[in-house]
Amino acid sequence: MPERQTPKICDYEGSNYRTDFWEGRGRDYEDRAERIVLRRLLPKGGRRLLEIGAGFGRLTEEYSGYEQVVLLDYSFSQLQYARERYGDEGYLYVAADLYKLPFQPGVFDGATMIRVIHHLANVPAAMAQIRRVLTPQGVFILEHANKRNLKAMLRYTLGSQSWSPYTEEPVEFVELNFDFHPVYVQQQLEATGFSVGQRVPVSFFRLNALKRLVPTDVLVTLDSTLQRTGLMVTPSIFIRATAQGQSITNLDAPFIFADPEDGGDLTREGDTLVNLKTGLRYAIRDGIYDFKAPIEG
Repeated sequence: MPERQTPKICDYEGSNYRTDFWEGRGRDYEDRAERIVLRRLLPKGGRRLLEIGAGFGRLTEEYSGYEQVVLLDYSFSQLQYARERYGDEGYLYVAADLYKLPFQPGVFDGATMIRVIHHLANVPAAMAQIRRVLTPQGVFILEHANKRNLKAMLRYTLGSQSWSPYTEEPVEFVELNFDFHPVYVQQQLEATGFSVGQRVPVSFFRLNALKRLVPTDVLVTLDSTLQRTGLMVTPSIFIRATAQGQSITNLDAPFIFADPEDGGDLTREGDTLVNLKTGLRYAIRDGIYDFKAPIEG
């Protein structure tokens, strides 16, 4: 079977992302501000939620209103830490490529993707995959890095930045690191079957000097207030989108997985999932469903 080509992936495998970027790194303000808006936008509960780019599970506890949460990430090692933290009751852990989601259609009524899209080289392909696995009226919470933020506009005005924050196309300022114009993101969501509801600006005070001078509690309180203004000039924007159109509702499916290569049915045999038609096999290792590549041999 010829391999389906997908865009290059930003891989955090083996990294110390949790300790090098979040814990003890002066980002308590950002973390708390994001939790506030997430609680505002996410339904209070549901059947099954897909957390895309779950990593080490920084925000997973915010989804406790769902009967089951599926943590998906490309990094196996990040998921290992998340599983140590949350265990297996009510959770599934899946190592997979976002461009080839290993799920049947319509098995989720909720999905989140936070601090992930800025690593995606093909946004339409990713959005189409997410829409496919959501039920009609399923809620998708998306966070994106905002190209049209105050700092970028100031730098462009002063001539210290070559790219314009006002044009709608994405800008790749470092390899596999993109900023997106709000209009572009809305267009991509609508083109792949979503309606866009609330949009919330987040992290008004993402400046290291300011975070050192002003207590975190004060910044979080101010950010929570300013989130309601709709001023889309922050480095981060959250969106609540809803899946539209006719599609499958499959929330009662006893088995949610499908072969990421051809969408075919999978059968469990011990610690592997097998596509009986093609012979492709996928491992279950350390309680994590590993779809990054079929098992050799």
